[in-house]
Amino acid sequence: MIPFNKPPLTGNEIHYITQALQGNKISGDGPFGQQCQTWFEQNLPAKKTLLTPSCTAALELAAILTDIQPGDEVIMPSYTFVSTANAFVLRGAKIVFVDIRSDTMNIDETLIEPAITEKTKAIVPVHYAGVGCEMDVIMDIADRHNLFVVEDAAQGMMSSYKGKSLGTIGHLGAFSFHETKNYTSGGEGGLLIVNDDTFKQRAEIIREKGTNRSQFFRGMVDKYQWVDVGSSYLPSELQAAYLWAQLKSAEKINETRLTAWEKYLFDLSDLEASGLIELPTLSEGCKHNAHMFYLKVANLEERSELIEFLKERNIMAAFHYVPLHTAVAGERFGRLHGDDKYTTAESERLVRLPLWYGITELDQNLVVDAIKEFYA
Repeated sequence: MIPFNKPPLTGNEIHYITQALQGNKISGDGPFGQQCQTWFEQNLPAKKTLLTPSCTAALELAAILTDIQPGDEVIMPSYTFVSTANAFVLRGAKIVFVDIRSDTMNIDETLIEPAITEKTKAIVPVHYAGVGCEMDVIMDIADRHNLFVVEDAAQGMMSSYKGKSLGTIGHLGAFSFHETKNYTSGGEGGLLIVNDDTFKQRAEIIREKGTNRSQFFRGMVDKYQWVDVGSSYLPSELQAAYLWAQLKSAEKINETRLTAWEKYLFDLSDLEASGLIELPTLSEGCKHNAHMFYLKVANLEERSELIEFLKERNIMAAFHYVPLHTAVAGERFGRLHGDDKYTTAESERLVRLPLWYGITELDQNLVVDAIKEFYA
């Protein structure tokens, strides 16, 4: 059986988790948590980073920080995970979905400005497959209309747009360390990137249940107390210890995945040249992280047949999101602005292939051979 995904494992996770267990602190913001945050601040680089229990939590934090109120509108693509919308719906926002580009599956930046109304509060670009959206255009629109930009970079760790790390361009950014991502903190986990100085202090407070405990521990106040709204958005030290092992091998993980991604691209290029499939497109100026490898087939029927064909040969492939604007909750909490020219049609063509840190050439050859057998 060739699984669709295997959580990354470097071999040092148990060592660091044991160290954490032997320490005096296993709740949030312990030594490993601080080391991870420092690593991100130095290597992305970023002004301030805060580990969270999930990317969902990081997005919820961002929604609170940007002061989303009932009736506000937030623009985002419909082709994304439910957490992208949920975080803002929980604050009472109305989601305005716009169409995606057919080449990158990212939000179509040319459709954002026409969707802006007097109620618009924020834009949430989603960097699909670790390939950056057109952030120069998006930031220009946001600046001219006085809007916040929250980057959903769940899939984008170690990716960049014109030399800038994804997640560090907008006012705020959110990453995921779920087990399906390139790096994990033990199955679940996330990170909030704070790029706007005005959010730095309040982000800590909201994350600490609305208290100024972090300031207390730094000796900035003589006692900590409840000072704002907030929730428990801290991961445990055990999660941070697991993540630290991954970060110590971050370059190796990235290089290995990129090698596997390039192999798929090369081995399947003849099928694309024959017009049987389409392969991923990279935007100019974008450096990706090989988060996923997908191909596009003719239509939904062919996709279902290919996935079933691979399954019969013990190869697990998968499709991805059902567009949010077509979901029951999406119709209730959002609306589509403009036409659905590409979102549904392109989503029904997309097939994701097995890809993980440590996948062997033999496994990849079996996947490629099976796909070629299907089209033969």
